[in-house]
Amino acid sequence: MTMKNAATMMHCLKRVWGLCLVLSLTSQAASAATTLRIAHFLPAMSNAQQHVIEPWCEVLETQSEGELRCQIYPSMQLGGTPAQLADMVRNGVVDVAWTALGYSAGRFPRSEALELPFMLPAGGVEASRIAWAFTQGPAAADFADYKVLAVHSDGGSVFHTRETPVHDRADMQGLRLRAPTRMASNVIDMLGASAVSMPPAQIADTLAKGVIDGASAGWEVVPPTKLDEVTRYHIETAADQATPTVTVLALLMNQQSYDRLPEKARQVLDSLSGETLSVRFGRAWDEAIDKVKTRLEGDPDQTMITLDDAAYDDMRDATRGIVEDWIAAGDNDTDRGALVEQLASVVAEHAPDLRRAE
Repeated sequence: MTMKNAATMMHCLKRVWGLCLVLSLTSQAASAATTLRIAHFLPAMSNAQQHVIEPWCEVLETQSEGELRCQIYPSMQLGGTPAQLADMVRNGVVDVAWTALGYSAGRFPRSEALELPFMLPAGGVEASRIAWAFTQGPAAADFADYKVLAVHSDGGSVFHTRETPVHDRADMQGLRLRAPTRMASNVIDMLGASAVSMPPAQIADTLAKGVIDGASAGWEVVPPTKLDEVTRYHIETAADQATPTVTVLALLMNQQSYDRLPEKARQVLDSLSGETLSVRFGRAWDEAIDKVKTRLEGDPDQTMITLDDAAYDDMRDATRGIVEDWIAAGDNDTDRGALVEQLASVVAEHAPDLRRAE
């Protein structure tokens, strides 16, 4: 072998060694990254995934310099039911789950106060700030098994009916209305209608067949469920009136998954979560609400109804028994009366002009 050939071979070997070193370092960096498995119960095209979870994951990866990544599993792709999501994340089946607290009956007993009738304002941001403050304060014990990343409101309950315009409680007598949660069922029954529980995907077909007369659902779910194609009347509370009830949703993380993260990754995750992320959810809901309301208001086949003060006060009075029964059902470990008072203080701080239940 000539000296020239030997030099050429050595040069090639150095390049190969260099390439191997780069590949090795790249492989080590990739293996150091943590992929968060995130599960939820709605389709990938949902408002939650498209406008909150995916953008949040992108920022998370950027600010952590690739140390944190996400793998999202919508529509219960990993199996189970929406009611099992809280257990799935607690048991480490997934690292993170977005779920409605009310789906797991009895799991978050203190947080149920948020869903009591006529407690919270309608809309996303304001109610989500309240939900976050309450669950991190008076109701914090509910989440001892989790790292809580966000808690937010679905914007509040709206009654959508097929043939009956509802201006007051008398108009609700005898109606069969879909209810999204156990608390919503209680509210509907106390107002004189009959609650029927079913998932969002079944609402439109059931309404079209006349099995039910309407549904209690937030504005945000109207487009994906095609509620506006099978209902004509949409009944909501005024800006200074509390909503009949809300569905409280949360982004929960397995505590061990969080503890295993490197310090820098935890700092990035913390900076992008909490009240910041709760408000981000709320803002996405407000934008979706504004969009659907604007469209329906411009549709001559749709009628928007806002409860007047007399109808609102009557409905609020009719549902006081739900609050009283909920307080009475408390145990020695939980003073539910104190929780309601503490929630009232949080609401007064964030929504001082709200006419809520006394």
